[in-house]
Amino acid sequence: MSRFSVILFIVAVFLLSLPFWLKENVEYFSGQDSVNTKSQTGNYDLGKKVAFFNGQEVKQPPYIDREISYRQNVLGNVSGEKRIEVDLTNQRLYAYEGDRQIYNFLISSGKWNKTPTGTFRIWTKLRFTLMKGGSKLLNTYYYLPNVPYVMYFANDEVPAWRGFGLHGTYWHSNFGHPMSHGCINMKTEEAAQIYYWANPDLKNKKSINATEDNPGTPIIIYGKSPAN
Repeated sequence: MSRFSVILFIVAVFLLSLPFWLKENVEYFSGQDSVNTKSQTGNYDLGKKVAFFNGQEVKQPPYIDREISYRQNVLGNVSGEKRIEVDLTNQRLYAYEGDRQIYNFLISSGKWNKTPTGTFRIWTKLRFTLMKGGSKLLNTYYYLPNVPYVMYFANDEVPAWRGFGLHGTYWHSNFGHPMSHGCINMKTEEAAQIYYWANPDLKNKKSINATEDNPGTPIIIYGKSPAN
């Protein structure tokens, strides 16, 4: 066999095995794009009208220029520090004030890329933002303008630019099952309740960054997402 034939054989084997290799390693190519931590405005972008999820065009909800104030239906003062727990095994989010549970919601965690586990803090709250990433080759590409009620979180091991967050969702309704590229997807109306309940305090703004004087609520993520 000539050298040229050997090269052709190697190339053919590589091309034939590539789809199987990509399928096995889909999470390495399907995460979200990095976030510029200094350029997030939280404003609705009227110029971005087209959205895609896993390569398919999806419809954005109509923009309504008003704020709905979600307030907890619990009497009395806050009895302890606020915290959010995300149970990946059961695909649920719990919000607490001390030992008192305030919210209990279904979520969708990472399917095409893993949701990190550990203890984090919310570092910014954005009323709207653009999220994009994934792979067109693997049909995991997404481009989602105006994602609502975004609460990005981070810690020393998972930096802010990685772009993991809790947020509302307009491109699917399959909550209770992994459906994301690493973030915590929530029903938009429930994400709104967490958005207004959690810290940092918005101080009558639509979006705000956490500071030393106005820190973000801790988020504890544990468990393992169900098999796809």
